[in-house]
Amino acid sequence: MNQQLLAKTFVELADNLVADFDLIDFLRLLTDRCVGMLGASAAGVLLADRDGKLRVMAASDEQVRLLELFQLQNDEGPCLECFRTGTQVIVPDLTREIDRWPHFVTAAHQSGFGAVQALPMRLRDEVVGALNLFRATPGPFDPAATHIAQALADVATISLLQQRTTHRSTVLNEQLQTALNSRVLIEQAKGKLAERQNIDMEQAFTALRGYARAHNRRLSDLARAFIDGTEPLHGLVP
Repeated sequence: MNQQLLAKTFVELADNLVADFDLIDFLRLLTDRCVGMLGASAAGVLLADRDGKLRVMAASDEQVRLLELFQLQNDEGPCLECFRTGTQVIVPDLTREIDRWPHFVTAAHQSGFGAVQALPMRLRDEVVGALNLFRATPGPFDPAATHIAQALADVATISLLQQRTTHRSTVLNEQLQTALNSRVLIEQAKGKLAERQNIDMEQAFTALRGYARAHNRRLSDLARAFIDGTEPLHGLVP
């Protein structure tokens, strides 16, 4: 494991404690680093909205985003169980859980995943979501990697709760609702850019994210400008 990248990741996640931050980009950083450092094939983050309903907030690729949505639509799967119990759900071989989650296991197999671990995003008794790591091949998970993944999830959760006050839940719910609205804008911008440039959705997201970072823009603001056509955004796609 790249120790320097791991240390940098903890700093980047904790750095959001001291400044306003782009939640969507922040969570995508979390999923990307879990894939890059911990041997996961894909990763996703589910967070609860103001009504306590889980939403897909970030995914390392389009395939796992669709699988996470499928899980929510069918109301079954390790990520939902993790959120509801507040405990880790580790499944080294999904084929053995076909009776437990018949729809999810079938969909995961069709998506090319053979194992999954869902880690709670919680602070004390408050569970705000789950970090989900998927792997293509079945087999036991490395306990050390699982420990690191849970630590990353814990740091991310603290960042999400950074603005807590005596009305912390209200503040968090408002923040998550804003992020959900931003997610809709970003998905619309991805679709528009993908169609215009004849590229796939993942390439479209990468282009939007890269442009936003290069120009010090919030991803949601850039997405709105692109959808509305209010700015030329030269160089958005090389």
